[in-house]
Amino acid sequence: MSEAQRFKDHHREARVFLSRVITTSVIMAALVAVLVARYYSLQVTHHQDYATRSDRNRVHVQPVPPTRGLIYDRNGELLADNRPSYTLSVIRERVSDMTATVELLRELVDIPQSDLEKFYDQLQQWRRPFEAIPLRYRLTEEEIARLAVNEYRLEGVEVNAQLVRHYPKSDLFAHVLGYVGRISQADLARFDEDQYQRYSGTHSIGKTGLESEYEAQLLGEVGSQNVETNARGRVLRVLDRTDPKPGEDLQLHLDSRLQATAVSALDDYRGAVVALDVKTGGVLAAVSMPSFDPNLFVTGISFRDYRSLNQSLDLPLFNRFLQGQYPPGSTTKPVVGLAGLHYDVVDAEHTVRDPGWYRLPGDDRLYRDWKRTGHGLKVDLEQAVVESCDVYYYDLGHRMGVDSIHEFGVQFGLGSRTEVDIPSERSGIWPSREWKRNQRGLPWFPGDNLNLAIGQGYALATPMQLAQMTATMASRGRRLRPQMVAKVGNQERPVIEEAQMEVAEEDWDYIINAMVGVMHGERGTARRSAYGADYKIAGKTGTAQVVAIPQGEEYDSEALKERQRDHALFVGFAPADDPQIAVAVIVENGESGSGVAAPVARKVFDAYLRGIYPLADPVLGARTP
Repeated sequence: MSEAQRFKDHHREARVFLSRVITTSVIMAALVAVLVARYYSLQVTHHQDYATRSDRNRVHVQPVPPTRGLIYDRNGELLADNRPSYTLSVIRERVSDMTATVELLRELVDIPQSDLEKFYDQLQQWRRPFEAIPLRYRLTEEEIARLAVNEYRLEGVEVNAQLVRHYPKSDLFAHVLGYVGRISQADLARFDEDQYQRYSGTHSIGKTGLESEYEAQLLGEVGSQNVETNARGRVLRVLDRTDPKPGEDLQLHLDSRLQATAVSALDDYRGAVVALDVKTGGVLAAVSMPSFDPNLFVTGISFRDYRSLNQSLDLPLFNRFLQGQYPPGSTTKPVVGLAGLHYDVVDAEHTVRDPGWYRLPGDDRLYRDWKRTGHGLKVDLEQAVVESCDVYYYDLGHRMGVDSIHEFGVQFGLGSRTEVDIPSERSGIWPSREWKRNQRGLPWFPGDNLNLAIGQGYALATPMQLAQMTATMASRGRRLRPQMVAKVGNQERPVIEEAQMEVAEEDWDYIINAMVGVMHGERGTARRSAYGADYKIAGKTGTAQVVAIPQGEEYDSEALKERQRDHALFVGFAPADDPQIAVAVIVENGESGSGVAAPVARKVFDAYLRGIYPLADPVLGARTP
């Protein structure tokens, strides 16, 4: 037996081995306990939490945008509808390399630079997680096929069918309807949480016109759906769905045929036409020329097209019937004449000598009549209206003063917005002493009375205001608010009466008969425009200076540039004995209210009252040769 074997301690080794076994067992038991505890936590304690997280990786809530409400004219003609369009969109949360993905998409389909810039702008905007961002609208079938073949390379890319706004009558109603456009960063900045929810899944919003004014009604209410997706984010199936509520339709007072007739009548002139229903205040026609195609703006207008519109000297984007402020000229003479009768400043027998000029007492300045030789030695108010005698109105303005003229004109709506249901209306100017003091820092001078009496000087009015003024005259003092929309959904909009003037019936008779004389009298300024009409028209022509003519000089059309020539205006209503329609016309640089503006109104009257629609294409409003 060796020395090592003699002194080996088997008991000690057994104790060490046992201790190691116990330690190892304890450690193993502890590890198993931890594993069991963790397993219990995952499967029992936090089962619902992790199950929900798992479902979120597989199940997603998607907004379902509502169908935008349609817009019709009074006869049921469709003015704004929705057309299906395939849209290429990207979900940024599912794209690992956005630059590479966009470059690949540009190889497969044509993506204009303007669309690309809008896409990157939207990438920087706050969006809900997993919300698709549109990159390209109106894909062709060939482009859709190319994207489908390369689907495996396009993680996070979707092609969806969407409804896109379309205006079938193109430029005919551009300034009335306005247009929808992509939701911008400025739009998002104005949204509250409720609006974020309403616009989820929707990429456009009403920008101008009725599309903007009635955005809340047209938009509808968003729906939702729970969808199951695969690991690449592709939708496998729809689990459940809450349908959206479509927007409400609008029916307008406007008549497409009458609108097209007014456009055709204006021909190539710049200008505006407004026609109102005297009984209801409904806007039957509202034209601003030149116009533009609102379809260009729906999915994002190109920089080239926008620059062309924005830099045009003809200002096609400018809404002339609502924002154009023009000197009303002689179109306000019936109002001023009625004021003279109402305030007993003049009567039917009062006459004025008209040698072709007027001079204030103690003033050497001559205020010229448009007719250099004058209108006669004894001009009464009726003749002053029929022949548009400036000298009579100079004298009337001097006698009556600004306070009475201002007070009376305000009752016709001059100097304030009509509150028609379309945004961006301007108020015009019907000046007073206070207005001049506040705006110009100057007192009111006697000569200002003379200019105001003939609708010049500081006076400015929009075509919509002139139409309301004329309709108020036609209804003998009942001022109604103009309205574009007749019905929202199934709810009719009520007639809104703004005021009822208290004026003697004989005074109304006198002025309206004088306006009939303008159209049908032997010396009426617009008698040629009324020739052949089998109904009576009451009207008033007007001419408004664009540039001042120095004292003692005559207006010389040939010496002026085309855009410096006088504006031509006309206001009127018909039939005179039972007014149905009131019309206001402004033809920029048309020079002659009787020769240019009045014939436009006659065509509108004939179209509405007799169903005569000359040169009008009721579909596009195009001019026919």
